[in-house]
Amino acid sequence: MDFSSFVTSLTTSFVIFLVLMLLYVWLSRRPGNNVVYYPNRILKGLEPWEGPKSRNPFAWIGEAVSSTEADVISMSGVDTAVYFVFLSSVLAILVLSGLVLLPVLLPVAATEKMKSNINSTSSGNFSNLDKLSMGNIPNRSPRLWAYLIGTYWVTFVTFYILWKGYKHVSDLRARALMSPEVKPEQFAALVRDIPQDPEGRTRKEQVDSYFKTIHSETFYRSMVVTDNKQANKIWEELEQYRKKLAHAEAIFTASKTAGKPEGTRPTNKLGFLGLVGKKVDTIDYCNEKINELIPKLESEQKTTVTEKQQAAAIVFFNSRLAAASAAQAVHAQMPDSWTVTEAPEPRQLLWSNLAIKYYERKIRQSIVYVFVALVIFFYMIPIGFISAFTTLENLKKLLPFLKSIINIVQIKTILEAYLPQIALLVFLALLPKFLMMLSKAEGIPSEAHAVRATSGKYFYFTVLNVFIGVTVGGTLFSTFKTIEKQPNKAVSILGTGLPANATFFLTFVALKFFVGYGLELSRLVPLIIFHLKRKYICKTEAELKEAWAPGDFGYGTRVPNDMLIITIVLCYSVIAPIIIPFGVVYFGLGWLILRNQAIKVYVPSYESYGRMWPHMHSRILASLVVYQITMLGYFVLKEFVYTILLIPLPIFSIFFAYVCSGKFYRSFSSTPLEVACREVKEIPNMESIFRAFVPACLRSEKFDDGDQFEDALGQFSRTGSLSI
Repeated sequence: MDFSSFVTSLTTSFVIFLVLMLLYVWLSRRPGNNVVYYPNRILKGLEPWEGPKSRNPFAWIGEAVSSTEADVISMSGVDTAVYFVFLSSVLAILVLSGLVLLPVLLPVAATEKMKSNINSTSSGNFSNLDKLSMGNIPNRSPRLWAYLIGTYWVTFVTFYILWKGYKHVSDLRARALMSPEVKPEQFAALVRDIPQDPEGRTRKEQVDSYFKTIHSETFYRSMVVTDNKQANKIWEELEQYRKKLAHAEAIFTASKTAGKPEGTRPTNKLGFLGLVGKKVDTIDYCNEKINELIPKLESEQKTTVTEKQQAAAIVFFNSRLAAASAAQAVHAQMPDSWTVTEAPEPRQLLWSNLAIKYYERKIRQSIVYVFVALVIFFYMIPIGFISAFTTLENLKKLLPFLKSIINIVQIKTILEAYLPQIALLVFLALLPKFLMMLSKAEGIPSEAHAVRATSGKYFYFTVLNVFIGVTVGGTLFSTFKTIEKQPNKAVSILGTGLPANATFFLTFVALKFFVGYGLELSRLVPLIIFHLKRKYICKTEAELKEAWAPGDFGYGTRVPNDMLIITIVLCYSVIAPIIIPFGVVYFGLGWLILRNQAIKVYVPSYESYGRMWPHMHSRILASLVVYQITMLGYFVLKEFVYTILLIPLPIFSIFFAYVCSGKFYRSFSSTPLEVACREVKEIPNMESIFRAFVPACLRSEKFDDGDQFEDALGQFSRTGSLSI
């Protein structure tokens, strides 16, 4: 990539961001768009704007900057606040690193007259930025001391910031768990691997007897997990027909006009997509199906709770301290029976995974890990191919008929600026759902845990394939003929190409923060989808609400994408310090825009009270180790005599991770008893806590206090009834 392409990429990305930001300012002030730009505030019963509508159009920046951590927690929960601790920590690492590296290393490189030519990712004429990198320093030069000291500086800055971050998040989590607010999951424990009962009792009798014996004074009751697959299928079908009925009735009501007071009853065909088959009256047909499905669901509910009990249960205790104590205690001699852990939130439970046995979970986990390793390994081939194929020189060779088009100066500049980055982003977008499916296949019990597992897989995928794949693949393909002629110099050639790859990552990071965050702020895609649905599809309030439902932050993909940027910036922070300001802008702009989205847009789908932080912490350290190994290898290629001084750095990082884990991690994996003992001010309604865990497909207004349900699942109140 030449200098003009780099400037073109940066300039056009910035212009796109400005346009998108101005679009946000204009569109967010139109009342018809409030549900797209302020859904979180609306759902909490607040006005979209905090001040008068005629306020400064850029007041959102001031609101985001002035918002406190308490504001974020009240609007979006503890997990979101922890995510901002993550962003702030990374921003602090880069700023403190840059304060030393930029004024020291840039002059050191710029004032060195390099005799040998520097290979580039494309045509070798990107010398203006190459002269500011470590690649401009000759082998064995005394100036390499500055880069070695810089490597140590980045490492210890990272240690300091991460230690402070871990302590802050630990305190934040403790305060949230000590809240006087009643949270159902704090009074429950998840029990898995229930063994077969030799006495022939029902599952509920077995569970009750076991926990009454061990926790005689604190045990409240139990809910045996059942196989809800069929009941859930019927319930979902019933809900679909109810929505369809409401939709049809709204259409029928709207068709009643002064000229035609009787209206027009909607009809539909029963065949494929409603396009073929017998035509029926939609309202009558939906009512008929609903009346048919209700008794079917009731019958399946009765069968489920009596005949489809599984080897898992939710056990309830009369205090938070009792539940926390039970979740941390070893209940059985063997690890594969009576496994008791803290219960996730009711909305998080993956019911189909709860009954999976201990050894089956271990086997599934091993298979998934091996499969993910294979996916990562074999994906390096297409990633490397993409990084090579999308360079213009290779496009000309592989697709010679494009030569005449590519040689046009304007087209060449645009393609060179954007083609590799866009191709890589599109390719990565295909992966997250697949990794989430694999994570759930491990037998993980909760949604939050599955998101953390997916985030880990995606992180290692992006680092190993995108960072290493592009770095090695791009250099390998561009220098393949040289390596073929001089194979003994392959390592040296690849190492020489490392600084040149910084230019690709500079434009990649710039594209991510300008265009990516511009689209995030403007919410153009959700806006267009909402208005199309409102105009052509939505007829009821429920459908409208579903159309503008904002969703959550999507940590499973957002965090690994941020981690990729951290890895890139850290690894090139000393080799090409000019990348640090790009990293600072990425995380600074991200903090500002996502702060706005947190207090106005996104609604969390679960709350894990910061359980993601230890994973964020360990992966930042993993990025740091990759950086240290990269620097060690590059110093070896530079033939620097004192390279041996870098060997302790990865050891320091591993030791630091061990110390942090020993000091902080247990309070994240389990609720400390000194935290759990801060009881709620009022005695909670235990029946309400119990009902919060009843699956939606098993709730029915007709099941009150029948003995058959008490014996089976014990999930229906003796004093009232549940309704769908």
